[in-house]
Amino acid sequence: MEMVVNHTGVTYFVIKGISIAPDLQVSIFLLVLLIYVITLGGNMTIFLLICLDNCLHTPMYFFLVNLSVVDMSISTVTLHRILINFVTNDNTVGFSACMTQSFFFGSLSGHELFILTAMSCDRYMAICKPLNYYMIMNFKTCRVLASFCWLLGFIQVIPYSVMLVNICCYSSNEIDHFFCDLLPVMKIACSDISVLEALSFIQGIIMFFLTPFCLTFISYFLIINAIIKIPSNIGRRKAFYTCSSHLTVVIFLYVTLILQYLILNNSFGSTKLFSLFNTAIVPMLNPILYSLKNKDVKSSFKKRLGSIKTKFGLHF
Repeated sequence: MEMVVNHTGVTYFVIKGISIAPDLQVSIFLLVLLIYVITLGGNMTIFLLICLDNCLHTPMYFFLVNLSVVDMSISTVTLHRILINFVTNDNTVGFSACMTQSFFFGSLSGHELFILTAMSCDRYMAICKPLNYYMIMNFKTCRVLASFCWLLGFIQVIPYSVMLVNICCYSSNEIDHFFCDLLPVMKIACSDISVLEALSFIQGIIMFFLTPFCLTFISYFLIINAIIKIPSNIGRRKAFYTCSSHLTVVIFLYVTLILQYLILNNSFGSTKLFSLFNTAIVPMLNPILYSLKNKDVKSSFKKRLGSIKTKFGLHF
C-alpha cells in the first residue's frame, strides 16, 4: 500500500476491483464481458430500431433512445476498467483519469434519473391527458426536456467534483471498488471533507430524491388513479401495459440506489454488489424489458430481421 501526503503526490490510484481472489478473476472477467456485450448489443438494437422505423418516432420512444444512450455510456464508463485491468494485469488508474471517471459516472447517473422522470411525465400525459397528449408532448417539447436532462445531469455534478479534485490529503491510494466512485474516494481522504459530505448529501436529497423520485411517484400515483377509474378491464390492462416496462425499470433502479447509498453505505462488499447491479445489470435489462413487453418494438425487430433475410437470402 502506498501512503501519500497530499494530492500533488498522488499520481495514480489502485483499483481493488470486485474481488481480490485470484481464482475468481477469469470468471469475473468473462461474466462482465458477457454482460457488457449484451448491454451494448441490446441498447444499440433499440437505438437503431427507433431511429430507422418511422412508426416508432413518438415521444415515448424518443426518450427511450436517450435512455439507451445513457445505459451504454454508464456501462462503458464503469465496466471498461474491469476489462482493461484483467487484460493488462494493471490495476492502477491515473489521478486525472480517476477524477474524470467519477465526474462522468455522476453526471450520467443523474441524467438517467432525470430522463426516467421525463418518461414518467410522458406516460402521465398519455394516460391522464390523452386528448391533449400530442399537442403538449410534441417533438419540440421532447427535445427541450431531453436537452434539459442532459444539461442538468452534467451541471449538478460539477460542485462536488471540483471539491473532490482539490482534496489535499489521502491516507492511501487504494480504492476498494471497481471504479472511481465518489464514496470510495472520500473514504480514503484524510483531510477535512465535512463540506464535501454535506454537499453530496444535500445534493443527493434535492437532485436525486425530491426532484426525480417525487415527480416519478406523483406521476404514477395519478396514473394508477386514472387507470382504476377506467370502466373496462381491457382498457385498464391496455393502459397499465403502456407504462409497465418503465415502472419495472424505475423500481429496479430506485430500490438498488436506496440499498446502495442509504442503507448499506458502510458495507463495501454490499456497495460493490449493488453498484455492479446498477452499472451492469440494470442497463442490460432495460432493452430486454422494453423489447419483450412492447409489441411495437417486437414488430419493428421482426420487420427489420425479415428485410435482412430477404436482402441476403438467409434462411434461419
